Amino acid sequence: MRGPYILELGREQDVLRQFSEIGCDPQSYQIMLKKSKIIPLFLKEVKSPAANILKQQMLSLGGEAVVGRGVINHSQEYSDVLLLGTIKEYELLVGKLWQQPWGLKTLAEKIKSLLTNLGVKNCVTWEWSEHKLILGSKVKVMGILNVTPDSFSDGGKYKEPAQAIEHAWKMVEEGADIIDLGGESTRPGFMPVSSEEELKRVLPVLEKLLLEKLPVPISLDTYKAEVAEEALVMGVHIINDVGGGLKDARMAEVVAKFQVPVIIMHNSESGSYEDLIPDLVDSLAEQVQLYERAGLPSEKIVIDPGIGFGKDYQQNLEVLKKLKSLTILGKPMLLGVSRKSFIGEILNLPASERLGGSLAAAAWGVMNDADILRVHDVRETVSLVKVLETIKKEAGSCEGIR
Repeated sequence: MRGPYILELGREQDVLRQFSEIGCDPQSYQIMLKKSKIIPLFLKEVKSPAANILKQQMLSLGGEAVVGRGVINHSQEYSDVLLLGTIKEYELLVGKLWQQPWGLKTLAEKIKSLLTNLGVKNCVTWEWSEHKLILGSKVKVMGILNVTPDSFSDGGKYKEPAQAIEHAWKMVEEGADIIDLGGESTRPGFMPVSSEEELKRVLPVLEKLLLEKLPVPISLDTYKAEVAEEALVMGVHIINDVGGGLKDARMAEVVAKFQVPVIIMHNSESGSYEDLIPDLVDSLAEQVQLYERAGLPSEKIVIDPGIGFGKDYQQNLEVLKKLKSLTILGKPMLLGVSRKSFIGEILNLPASERLGGSLAAAAWGVMNDADILRVHDVRETVSLVKVLETIKKEAGSCEGIR
């Protein structure tokens, strides 16, 4: 006998590979997989009777529920609850909560939905007449094309159409999967521009890129429905809504009318949160519902946690640390961290010298379920993704992804 050894089995594929190497019965894989990992689930403001029931039920199933000390004797009305269980234990818990009061039936429905999305990496295919993009097979790289005079990193470099078009083709040659065209800076303290001015900046570039048949889809970075509509009539493929449907009441309606994919970004105007991650998840869920109610199919929605938008240095780091919390929404995720100020604060470097930090943050995104990386430095990020995907042994395939 040799060992014991600690195995790093972070991903489901790692666990299944170990099962295979041991040589156990393949028919038992899914049964054992559900018992292989403790998954912490956090609940806020649970009434004490409900918290008590959760404590008793989790203990009876072999799991645990961490509750406030006043729950047992009802000396506190509410308690946050941390559930600690395996997928199997949560499946059994759902069955026990259906007939319970205190909102536990609703909780059972939410846990059941969460278990459906948990560990799932579905492939989403977007098709246009001339393009096809598959999300979920490997991380896609979105190249930033700012035609603005005041963007925080490259403001003014590509404000002339000829310069912008040349840069777009350069990013495609470097391996960009999407080009994200933007005509208004949204950096902290930005000066808003009119729809007319924004259209004046983006439409000549968009028209030329479409005429030249750029071989990748083009996304438009805007929060204005009027701008989005003009670009959609012209033929833009994706809307990157940095207002998340909340800054312009018509945006969801316009996008749904054209049935194009949308990226919904979280951007708190106040920057004030009761509890950052739960508030972020709830807000994005509401924004997703806004678009779905407008008639946009669920599979055409991507979420973006909005690093640097309505969040300070510590909050940006917390969101990055807990990126996987967003997988509960069951949507592909875009991550935009390229050259951002939190990297500058860590390294004490200007935007132009943040490549290394940007790549480190991008790598974190790849390892924590980001599907699209929005970047300035395309060539370097493409190389990063290729190496990481090779190490993960998932490059380019949805096969075997549960």
